[in-house]
Amino acid sequence: MSEKNPLKHKVIITSAVTGAIHTPSMSKYLPVSPQEIAEAAIGAAEAGAAVVHLHARDPRDGRPSQDPEHFVPILESLKRNTDAVVNLTTGGSPHMTVAERMRPAMEFKPELASLNMGSMNFGLYPMLDRFKEFEFTWEREGIEKSRDLVFKNTFADIEAILTRGSENGTRFEFECYDISHLYNLAHFRDRGLATGPLFVQSVFGLLGGIGPDPEDLMHMHRTADRLFGDDYQWSILGAGRNQMRLASIGAAMGSHVRVGLEDSLWIGPGQLAESNAAQVERIRTILEALNLEIATPDEARQILQLKGRDAVGF
Repeated sequence: MSEKNPLKHKVIITSAVTGAIHTPSMSKYLPVSPQEIAEAAIGAAEAGAAVVHLHARDPRDGRPSQDPEHFVPILESLKRNTDAVVNLTTGGSPHMTVAERMRPAMEFKPELASLNMGSMNFGLYPMLDRFKEFEFTWEREGIEKSRDLVFKNTFADIEAILTRGSENGTRFEFECYDISHLYNLAHFRDRGLATGPLFVQSVFGLLGGIGPDPEDLMHMHRTADRLFGDDYQWSILGAGRNQMRLASIGAAMGSHVRVGLEDSLWIGPGQLAESNAAQVERIRTILEALNLEIATPDEARQILQLKGRDAVGF
């Protein structure tokens, strides 16, 4: 981008409102029902999030779900009540097949969808050291199974999602959990299947991926700069207690930021976040203290070159 471009220094805040990692018994504030998820996303947008990243859950027990039926009331509510960019997951849950994970993005044709850029071990089982009591059987079982779980994202899987999503005009938030994922993305860019500006979401602190140290962040940034030059937009996602610290470091270096209860249940040491909006407000305070400007949804659309909210399938 040109230095004269007024959008160059705008920061996009993404709020990932529920995800598939945390379970209902871990926090009473985790949104589960379609109404709760919609209200959480609208609240985050009102607090300053330009993008809301959505998963759905089965309202009967909070189990992650990629059934389009569970997304419909969420999307209908967002369409009526906010102009935030809707980003639908193709990650779903590591326990799901790729075909299951793709269903919402293929059916609803969003402006933006997440895309995990490589297969990896995905270790959630250390959470059992903190959380001991669970209301639903699936919660403990799913976390325990992550000891022997590979989150499958092969080259064929990525190519299928890229090709089918691009046919719908959907662009992607490329979730990169390690350095190799950046090289995978460069491979698809070189083949013409991924086009700029690439929206690179660097994920830090999940067991199986790159660590949460500032040096890890610097390494990701240097590698992305070398591979993509000025043809990418960089965003930071720190898991758990690393959320605000790494987002702050990244923002000071020129990144966009992602917060939300998908990535961390906490707002401070030992203090559960009572809403996604609370996390958005916290990071917004930090960004404004750094004299950074917050991107509006329409500015985020321009920065990421999205197709517009009237071109979606919901």
